[in-house]
Amino acid sequence: MTSSDAGLPSPADIAKGFAAGHEKSLADAYRQWSSLIFTLALRALGDRADAEDVTQQVFVSAWRGRQTFDPAHGPLGAWLTGITKHRIADRLATRRRDHRDAQAAAGLLETETSPERVDEDTVDKVLLADELAKLDDPRRTILRMAFYEDQTYPAIAQQLALPLGTVKSHARRGLMHLRDRLEEVKGDDTSR
Repeated sequence: MTSSDAGLPSPADIAKGFAAGHEKSLADAYRQWSSLIFTLALRALGDRADAEDVTQQVFVSAWRGRQTFDPAHGPLGAWLTGITKHRIADRLATRRRDHRDAQAAAGLLETETSPERVDEDTVDKVLLADELAKLDDPRRTILRMAFYEDQTYPAIAQQLALPLGTVKSHARRGLMHLRDRLEEVKGDDTSR
C-alpha cells in the first residue's frame, strides 16, 4: 500500500479498500475527506451543527451505498462530494419545508378558527403533516421526498443509498399507516 505524507494510504488505495468494504478504509476516507465535506456543508448551510450532521450523513450514506462506487469511474473524493451536494440540498429543502410549515401554522393561529371557518382540507393537511412528522426514518424522509419534493422512487433510492424495493416498501407501509391514523383520528372527531 502506498502512503501519503500524513501517514494515510493514498486516495486510490483508500478508494479500492472502501469499494471492497474494508472498514479501515472508511476510517481512512473520513480522515482524508471529512474536513472538505464539513467545509462544503458549513459554507452552504451556515450552521455548524447542520454541517456536522451533513458530514456524518454523507459518510453513513457512502458506506451503505459503497456497492455503487466504482474506483474505475472516478475518485472517491469526487463521489463523496456528490453525495454531499445531495445531503446539503436535502437539508435546505427541510429548512424550507419547516419554515413553510411554521408560517402555515402561524397563519392558522392568526385567523379565526371556529369550526365553521376551518375547511376540511386544511384540517386534513394539518393532520397529515402531524402524522407524517411522527413516522420514523427512513419512512418519513421517503414520503416527504416523494410527495413534497415530487421525487421518483429510483431517485430517492439513489439519494438515500437504499435498494429500490426497500424504498417502495417503506412508502407503501408509510402510506398505509398514515391512512389508518387519519381514519382513526377522523373517527374520534365524529364520535364527539
